[in-house]
Amino acid sequence: MEGYKGYSNFKCKFFPCHEVNNVETFNCMFCYCPLYLLKEDCGGDFVYLKNRIKDCSHCIKTHGENSYEFVQSKMKEVIEKAKKGN
Repeated sequence: MEGYKGYSNFKCKFFPCHEVNNVETFNCMFCYCPLYLLKEDCGGDFVYLKNRIKDCSHCIKTHGENSYEFVQSKMKEVIEKAKKGN
């Protein structure tokens, strides 16, 4: 993994925050998912709780080997939503 595309914070007390097969490729760069506000369009594996709160605790889409490329491919949508105040 290229250095600017991610890192693994092995010293974090929550590492890894999701169950994965290979912690060596776990990317911590998007610890707080920048795609959260995309609701159904984020591309990740999430559910809505009864109170309509988005639960992403089982999603590892932003933590894999190609997570940097995936997040970058969705950032235009994030910026547009933020501009609209959605």
